[in-house]
Amino acid sequence: MPNFRAFPLVHLFFHLIPAMFFQLDQYSPWGSSKTKKITKLWVGLLGLFILTACSYFGVPTPEPDQKTPVIENELQATATPVATPSPTPIPRSLTVCIGSEPDDLFIYSGRTLAKSHIFEAIYDGPIDTTGFGFQPVILEKLPDLAAGDAWIESVPVSQGDWVVNDAGVLVPLVSGQVVRPFGCNQADCAISWGGEPLQMARLSADFSIREGVKWSDGEPMTSSDSIFSYEVARTCQIEGVGACGGNGFIFPRQSIVEKTADYIPLNDRVVRWLGVPGFLDPDYQVNFFIPLPQHLLGNYSLEQLFTSSESIRMPLGWGAYMIEDWQAGEFIRLQANPHYYRAGEGLPKFNQLIFRFVGVNPESNLEALTSGACDLLDQEASQLLAGQEIETTLDFHQQGKIVAHVQAGTVWEQVAFGIQPRSYDNGYRIGQHRPNFFGDTRTRQAMAMCMDRENIIDEIIQVDGSLLDSYIPVIHPLYNPEVVEFLYSPQSGMALLEEVGWVDHDDDPQTPRIAQGIPSVLDGTELSLRFMTSSETQRQQVSNILLESLEGCGIQIELVVLPAEEVYAAGPEGPLFGRQFDLALLAWSTGQQPQCNLFTSDEVMGPPEETWMPLGSPEELGFIYGWGGLNLTGFSNSEYDNACYEALTALPGQEGYLESHFRAQEIFANELPAVPLFLHSKWVITRPDLTGFILDASVTSELWNIEEFDRMDR
Repeated sequence: MPNFRAFPLVHLFFHLIPAMFFQLDQYSPWGSSKTKKITKLWVGLLGLFILTACSYFGVPTPEPDQKTPVIENELQATATPVATPSPTPIPRSLTVCIGSEPDDLFIYSGRTLAKSHIFEAIYDGPIDTTGFGFQPVILEKLPDLAAGDAWIESVPVSQGDWVVNDAGVLVPLVSGQVVRPFGCNQADCAISWGGEPLQMARLSADFSIREGVKWSDGEPMTSSDSIFSYEVARTCQIEGVGACGGNGFIFPRQSIVEKTADYIPLNDRVVRWLGVPGFLDPDYQVNFFIPLPQHLLGNYSLEQLFTSSESIRMPLGWGAYMIEDWQAGEFIRLQANPHYYRAGEGLPKFNQLIFRFVGVNPESNLEALTSGACDLLDQEASQLLAGQEIETTLDFHQQGKIVAHVQAGTVWEQVAFGIQPRSYDNGYRIGQHRPNFFGDTRTRQAMAMCMDRENIIDEIIQVDGSLLDSYIPVIHPLYNPEVVEFLYSPQSGMALLEEVGWVDHDDDPQTPRIAQGIPSVLDGTELSLRFMTSSETQRQQVSNILLESLEGCGIQIELVVLPAEEVYAAGPEGPLFGRQFDLALLAWSTGQQPQCNLFTSDEVMGPPEETWMPLGSPEELGFIYGWGGLNLTGFSNSEYDNACYEALTALPGQEGYLESHFRAQEIFANELPAVPLFLHSKWVITRPDLTGFILDASVTSELWNIEEFDRMDR
């Protein structure tokens, strides 16, 4: 046994060592005789100390002639083996700096970018949306009509049953309701129901949870967890708690909750989704309710779910990480989930994950990244670096101090034409209403050729693949490569304006063209338009380029810059959503399903109790969605409507699915209710030693594969 009374001597000696070297340092050179004498003195003292220390610790010092016997067998028999301690693993920590802090982490309380980041860490899926497609994560596969785990069947419907009508609206079946009988997939075979026996189509799909998926507390995930989530969504719907029900899906779609006829368990790992008759959802493959831990939350009321720490602050997940601590205003710290179903693959690569809330200050965020305080800046924290600090950012990227991941995203900028403003809805009257500037498609085409979109890409966006000719990106699997392109060609644009009747009467491109012989415009009317945009910096830069290029074609532009809240105010007061504008610069988002419905007749917004007549048509149409419609241009084209409806109601893999999407884009590109400009770029900036990061345009959170992030040795 060691003699711990020796500790004071050891302690004293090691306090003397610095003094010893201090004394030696007073003499130079080191080879001097005086130094050598002092060195010998200290070496002697060191030897004396060692001998003394050994006696204190009970280690025998043999006599000069005495041999210490070694009895090997006895030593082996009596020695107690001492286990070699395993080295403590060095913690590997990943720090993700995000622009904002989530309000809570409950899946039914709305979605924000910050929440999506945390969800990727604690939930992992359940379905990923990369490459504008769907990939199963905790599901064995996605249901598919061709595979037989999704199917369409004929079911009887009768008076009062909930169905989806020909317009795609959920309604009770009553006499006069226009619906599609079973086997009818297009509007031209829809019928007005008169009370006779009717069979309609019902879509169903089965979802199988992977074996071995567990919650982070070790409890197995079962189908009952997804059923419980569905019940929460239904309760939200019944009790009128906003639109929280839609948040139970990977796409927050309240309408899908409403159009779900039933959601039932088939066994411990399989659930079945059944749609309302008439609802053929093209996104049926993702109609799986995000599981909630029934064993933990099953007895909570809806109010408790919205207030309990176990659901809004420290939710239980199944992903690569689990929440350990949340310091408001500072960070959320997570640790690796020992029950993660991919732990056997060595995932996640880090045993600690920290989300720091850093705001959007470009200078401090760049400093945090280069100093090592952050491994990654999310797109919100990175975005201003692509604006105010773009030169420094690109310079640091070139020097290898950071890596700027840049890609064309899913938000597309457009110039929308006010084809049919609100004042035209009861009929356009020449000389009384705003001139019908855009009623002739050729005028819109000419203006597209007069817009220098390429210069916008070169001077402002600076990202390859950003230029658009349709309402979906070129990389989208449903993109039509044959759509017509209206490249910048002011000479062609001016020639087409002359053809329409907008003439340059004084051979001065600095003055506006005037109308001559245009049927719906008084002769002498100047081609003078108000161009509306928000005060956001990039939009003003874009507007200036467009203004200059349009005026070069003899189109006079008055730039109207308003705060965003005024530009996007709801109708009827708002200028855009009240349909009271000439030209407007705005953006829409695209996704897995192309949003051709942004320009269909039934999406034109207006008073729900009134009707309207499209330009050149005597037919009266209703405002199906009231002021909640999406078509702010007033564009109406029956051929386009039919192509879009067919595209949105056909299911992937069915005959006509791809063709109808292509046809809708072809008509859009020719008719041009809006001129697509560019895709907004998505920026994420990381340290150069971060590996495994993959920026995908179609995902909400760039952390979709965070379990695979790694770091090279620094």
